[in-house]
Amino acid sequence: MTMPEPDDKLTARDFQSDQDVRWCPGCGDYSILANIQRVMPELGIPRENFVFVSGIGCSSRFPYYMNTYGMHTIHGRAPAFATGVKCSRPELSVWVVTGDGDGLSIGGNHLLHAIRRNVDLQILLFNNRIYGLTKGQYSPTSRVGMRSKSTPEGSIDHPVDPISFALGAGATFVARTVDVNAAHLQQVLKRAHAHRGTAFVEILQNCPVYNDDEWIEVEDRKQRVDAALVLEDGQPLVWGAEPRRRGIRIRNGIASVVPLAEGDDPVAKGVAVHRERYETPAYAFVLASLVRPDFPIPIGVFRATETSTYERTLDEQVSRAIQARGPGSLESLLNAGDTWTVEG
Repeated sequence: MTMPEPDDKLTARDFQSDQDVRWCPGCGDYSILANIQRVMPELGIPRENFVFVSGIGCSSRFPYYMNTYGMHTIHGRAPAFATGVKCSRPELSVWVVTGDGDGLSIGGNHLLHAIRRNVDLQILLFNNRIYGLTKGQYSPTSRVGMRSKSTPEGSIDHPVDPISFALGAGATFVARTVDVNAAHLQQVLKRAHAHRGTAFVEILQNCPVYNDDEWIEVEDRKQRVDAALVLEDGQPLVWGAEPRRRGIRIRNGIASVVPLAEGDDPVAKGVAVHRERYETPAYAFVLASLVRPDFPIPIGVFRATETSTYERTLDEQVSRAIQARGPGSLESLLNAGDTWTVEG
């Protein structure tokens, strides 16, 4: 990694490595990479304080393409490596890049524990509902009935919903955005970075080779108006253009669609108002249950609450132990208790 002069202002180009970017033509990863590189200079952090950690998969090439520090680790274990980095160097900005297969299949256990601990990480999960790197097998998020090389008669698995997974693990920040929606993607990335604790972001991402147009309804600008529900804190849950403007009513934990005529006040019609900071995730779970075609796909921040982070609590615990018992000695620890000598 080359460093700019101290007075130089960082630009997106400073975050581009010298590696050739090699994804399939049309892959949504190109857009995600470009937007992340645009956002990094705006965060006000020295470039040497960024670390990108990935597992295995198409998305996991990310550390090679970012001119920052990074680790390309093993399948599904990126959250574990990132936890170690953050706990040992809490001043670093640590980003995890994973996919629906890497993060929710072999890595589901590690992802769950990173989230429940509330380690101050930004976890970006690219969801294309397919295994791309290994040539088109169904993934944990693939739809029921999906035909792939590993499910020629159609998948019979009930898919994992990444948003519900993160909420169930106790995530304090949960959001969803779209690979080609640059303005929204950048906004969500900035929000995720500003959050103290685990920020989980699902990025709906196209795989043009093995699962093309899976998210076309929210990627295409014309279709997006009637297919996406943009979440804005303090605003009613309304989507669509006249004369098909509609809202979401939530009663007894169940969502329903409310038609809205021109001039209707959504709140007066019983449309719910979006709140990111509820203590309980119950409301966010209702939003996560909204799926096409009966409902729009929610895009934005589902939940954003604050609580103590794992690495801060760990540091406080270690400081108390040192204050009570002294700094300790590794040599003394190794020679404590029963010891023995093995002779050849």
